Amino acid sequence: MTVGKDMHELVERLYPLCRSITGDGVRATLEIVGEYVPLQVHEVPTGTQVLDWTVPQEWNIRDAYVADAAGNRVIDFAASSLHVLGYSVPVSRTMPLSELREHLHTLPEHPRWVPYRTSYYTPEWGFCLAQETLDALPDGEYEVCVDSTLADGHLTYAEHVVPGQVSDEVIVSCHVCHPSLANDNLAGIAVATFLARALAEETPYYTYRFIYAPGTIGAITWLARNAERIEQVKHGLVLACAGDSGRLTYKQSRRGDAEIDRVLRHVLAASERPHHVTEFTPYGYDERQYCSPGFDLGVGSLSRTPYAGYPEYHTSADNPDFVSPEAMADTLAVCREAFAVLDRNRKYVNLSPYGEPQLGRRGLYDSLGGRSDAKQAQMAMLWVLSLSDGEHGLLDVAERSGLPFDTVAAAADALCEAGLIKA
Repeated sequence: MTVGKDMHELVERLYPLCRSITGDGVRATLEIVGEYVPLQVHEVPTGTQVLDWTVPQEWNIRDAYVADAAGNRVIDFAASSLHVLGYSVPVSRTMPLSELREHLHTLPEHPRWVPYRTSYYTPEWGFCLAQETLDALPDGEYEVCVDSTLADGHLTYAEHVVPGQVSDEVIVSCHVCHPSLANDNLAGIAVATFLARALAEETPYYTYRFIYAPGTIGAITWLARNAERIEQVKHGLVLACAGDSGRLTYKQSRRGDAEIDRVLRHVLAASERPHHVTEFTPYGYDERQYCSPGFDLGVGSLSRTPYAGYPEYHTSADNPDFVSPEAMADTLAVCREAFAVLDRNRKYVNLSPYGEPQLGRRGLYDSLGGRSDAKQAQMAMLWVLSLSDGEHGLLDVAERSGLPFDTVAAAADALCEAGLIKA
């Protein structure tokens, strides 16, 4: 469980930072992630046209508070980045509580929690606080300060590439735009980062490109800047809400039958983990950008409890205590299992297709001697030979035969070495 503990420590490091769709909070986040995996950081200027969108002005904040007549900060950005409405324009005024209320956001149904709210594309200012804090505020004058800037700057995103045996790519995407929210989005960042480290220790078949970008506008910016090479992207996975105690949820790509969809369905079912597979909807995380009809990439989304599916979602209750090392380690394990299948799921041609080749003469039966799964391994060889017609991949073999994918892949390796099939 060491890897789970390490991921949780990364979540704790990132949690206090004030992230948004632009700004120094994103840069600070990527700087920390860069200690774990090398990143190529991209800065895209304000005003850049990216598909149907335009890169917005950059937002940065230094301080923000609401103070009572005695100077006590009753709402303090220093205590939590959630206390300020994201992208709040600067303000420095004194006003009565009746006027201030128009700019305050609470969750009456959860009176101790602070909500997460933003106003990216409408000039506005505001504060978020617990309903019980608001209820305790007496009438009177309050000093209001938002020390922020909204000015021309850049949108920042980063990539990390794990080279593969081929240039065809698998993208793994996570969003880096939310402030102090541990499950959404920090657990996804942590799982992606440690997945990249694990893949770097192997020699993967595909090239894996990890994308750390602000939600929506960041993915759109990446797509706009990579449109000419998008055909290299063969598969993809969006990671979010990766650390809560709920069962795993896989949201399929828009296609529904993309190879990544089949792989995740197979891996989750074979693992016997509690899980749920859902159809694609054009709402949620950045899978909807990658799957938009002009690109139509085979990109699904893996989470535990899905988008907006738990009460703590987008509130101060989504803190480091809400995510666990065990849950993140489990999410990471599923990713590794899925990509192991994806990497090995190739098609073969039977080089002795007229009748069943004599396996014993080639020592293939002898190689199974003493194995507890010898019968299963023998059946896997026969199934691989039967379906090696250039049309069926190893996942097809595993699904049709009901045999474990690893057994099927091992059979393919043995048959390939014996010269009976070729990729």
